[in-house]
Amino acid sequence: MGKRKSSRKPQGPKKRDPLPTNFTCLFCNHENAIEIKLDKKAGCGWLNCRICGQKFQCGINYLSSPIDVYSEWVDAADAVAQQVRETGDRSAGGAKSSSRRVGESSQRIDEEDEGEGGYEGEGIVGDDDDYE
Repeated sequence: MGKRKSSRKPQGPKKRDPLPTNFTCLFCNHENAIEIKLDKKAGCGWLNCRICGQKFQCGINYLSSPIDVYSEWVDAADAVAQQVRETGDRSAGGAKSSSRRVGESSQRIDEEDEGEGGYEGEGIVGDDDDYE
């Protein structure tokens, strides 16, 4: 007679590797130079390079993590680079303009063009005339 076959307990799911929290800067290529802060209550994520000073800000939700902010920064930098390649104009983009979010609705007005200076955009109303 043979022995009874011993039954094994099924193994639980394997532990997943944690998401990365240290990132490499796209512009200065320093490893672990990117610092990301999340304010879930305000719905904002900030990215800052400790070496070259590159900054980026984007909207987040309650499920967002630092890798999401970094990924949006990479996508925004790629979109600016693509725009520069299409237009062939270096003044349309660059390292510093990639910190603005793609599709931003507010407009920047140069003081040289307007004479008065100021900002305009959706929801911004000039009230300088009321205080004379």
